[in-house]
Amino acid sequence: MITIFQFAVFCLIALSFILVVGVPVAFAYPNGWLENKSTIFSGISLWFVLIFLVGILNSFVV
Repeated sequence: MITIFQFAVFCLIALSFILVVGVPVAFAYPNGWLENKSTIFSGISLWFVLIFLVGILNSFVV
């Protein structure tokens, strides 16, 4: 269970870094929002799922 929790936390940290870098880069392009809207929403949705998953797994690990 600890390994699954650690992997989920790692994925959350990696996705957070990708979003922190990727979203401003996507907005910097002239048509960045129109072209990357679905990708940005998918990343944010996955980020929220990982937040809840880490919270649930944390209750089993501690």
